[in-house]
Parts: sequence; structure tokens; C-alpha cells
Amino acid sequence: MKPSQPLFSLLGVLVLGAGGIFSALAADDTNVFVTKTSPFDPTISNPAPAPTNAPAGMVWIPGGEFSMGCTAPSEGVCTLATMNAVHDAEPIHRVYVDGFWIDTNDVTNAKFEKFVKATGYVTVAEITPTPAQFPTAPPENLVAGSTVFTPTTNAVPLDDYFQWWRYVPGANWRHPTGPGSDLKGKENYPVVQVCYADAAAYAKWAGKRLPTEAEWEFAARGGLAGKTYAWGDEFRPNGKWMANVYTGRFPYDDTGADGFAGIAPVGQYPPNGYGLYDMAGNVWQWCSDWYRPDYYARLKLAGITVARNPPGPDRSYNPGEDQPQRVQRGGSFLCTDEYCTRYLMGSRGKGEVDTGSNHLGFRCVQDAVAMTNGKETSAP
Repeated sequence: MKPSQPLFSLLGVLVLGAGGIFSALAADDTNVFVTKTSPFDPTISNPAPAPTNAPAGMVWIPGGEFSMGCTAPSEGVCTLATMNAVHDAEPIHRVYVDGFWIDTNDVTNAKFEKFVKATGYVTVAEITPTPAQFPTAPPENLVAGSTVFTPTTNAVPLDDYFQWWRYVPGANWRHPTGPGSDLKGKENYPVVQVCYADAAAYAKWAGKRLPTEAEWEFAARGGLAGKTYAWGDEFRPNGKWMANVYTGRFPYDDTGADGFAGIAPVGQYPPNGYGLYDMAGNVWQWCSDWYRPDYYARLKLAGITVARNPPGPDRSYNPGEDQPQRVQRGGSFLCTDEYCTRYLMGSRGKGEVDTGSNHLGFRCVQDAVAMTNGKETSAP
């Protein structure tokens, strides 16, 4: 749980804003809208059976119509108007998505390593930035690296995130918190320090793609309608921890009361109703949509309250931010009610497309029928 998405660009500029220009979703017959008036109406799942030959490590999401968004108020510093975790997830609106396959877990270090070995792919964090990319940056700052959460030594005011976020030279997916870290014994942990292009490249290699924001939320809700969390309305039902979040005093004392201090291996907490793990907490997950904070409101203003397979805005736009941003969902192990409760179902995050961090990963989806070299196939 953390604020909007405290991710830094190269020089430590935090990613908090977001935006995008509204796409004309009703431009053709593939985007049909129906007006609804009641927020959080029941989810209506498609009744058709799942396709056969399930891809390994994926589960079928039937798709259908559901209420998308969030009204539960965020706790902590995120209640400030500029960082509120709910305003950009309103109003609640009806959405329809087709059925699709989705990874049961976030993509792990082991899977990402297989991709890198097969393709020779080099992530953005491993590439030295150039003066052309950052013309105002001092030469000594043009070093390969990424953003890392760095706990403070004691309590600090929570209105300055630069106190616990650092740009660390040498930080990348192989060394998530810097050159002194590695992946030994962490093959089953979610891969982190991947920017949007890195995640998209993996998805394409695997014969998959990144989920749209609507697909992600439909899957995360697990068939439930209007619940506060992916598992229901109680954060800890019967005292049981349901997600990897920040326990203790943020940002200097994660007690690990939920079972893990910091990032956890995938699949350590109960799955949701569709059998998906870690749809709240642990690491944020990239979605394919460009981000803008008023996208849902623009749908409403356009008379659109139920959208068919909405792709999101056609580009990123955010007043006060000049870097393009994509949607991120789910929250992370840094979410806390002292700072920001972004594990709330329907709440939104965002981040600069060329920025990774040690609490940001992804999972993939696949259409019912995928295409490989122009031929249909049910699995990669």
C-alpha cells in the first residue's frame, strides 16, 4: 500500500500524476454501450464454458458485465486531495469484457530469466541513459539504475516521499535493490524493476499481452460485486492476513506480521474467487491502458456508463506531469493505512512508462484464441 505510484524517473522525480485523452470508444460496432444507473450492480458472468487446452499457469476468466471503480476512502496521507486513491476511480460504471486467460501468479524471476536467456533482452534499467534522453541531467547522473525503496532509520513526516525513495545505480531486475542484492533463492519471487516496455516485451515473447485495466479489475474481483477487497469487505477475516502489505510503522519498521517483511514469493496468500494470487499487495502490476485521472468521469459525461472492452484513453495526459504514464493496479508490500491503502479493490495507480522499481511487476493475459505467425492457437 502506498500512494499513487511512488516511482522515480532517472533523476528522482516521483511519478504521481497521470492522464490521457479520452478515446472515442463508441466509434464502431465493437464498442457498444448501455446506460446503467446503479453503481455496484451484480456481476453477470458469461455462461459459456471455458475453452479447452488451458495454457500452463493460466486460468480462464469468463468475462461479462460488472461494476468497475472504487468508492471506499483511502486511509493515511493519500487522503490528501492531490493523492487520493479514490477520486480517479470514480464514478462507478458498468463495463463488459470478453473472456480471457490470465496468469495465476505474477511473472517470476525464473520465468523472466528464461525469457532473457532465450532472447538476449536487456531491460531499460540495465541501459545507460543518454544526454539526448535527459538533456538537463549532469553527466555524473547518467548511469544505469532504477528506483529503490529505502527505509528510513526512524519516524519521519509522511508528506515527503523523497525520504524513502532513491535512484540506485546498478539496480535492475537481477539486482532489485542495488548491486549488493541478487536473486539467489528468489526464483519464485515476482520479477521487479521492469518498466512497461520490459513487461510488454516478455508478454509478446510468451504469446500473451498485458491486461487492460478493465480486464485486470474483472479478474481481481473474482466474481464478487462491489467488495472493498479482492476477498470481501473485511481486511483480515477471522484475523487472517490475505495479502502482503506493510505492517508496523511506515517507512522505517516493517514488522512482517503478515508473514513477510518486504516482498514475498508468489502465491503465499489465499487466492480470490477465480483462483488468482496476489491481486492485492506484494507488487504493483502493469496494465496496458494509458492513464488519466478523469477517464471514468469522461465516460459518464459522454453518456457512457457501460462499455464493451474499453481500451482506455488513446494517450497519456496529466497536468503538471510531462512523462507518459500507464495504469498500474493492485498495490504492493509498501501499502499501509499510515500512508496509502492502494490494495482497495477498484483503486488505481500509475507510473512513468520508462520507470521501474523494486515493488513493481506484472502478469499477462491471453485471448481465448491467440495468433502465432498468422495461425490460430489456444496456447503459446
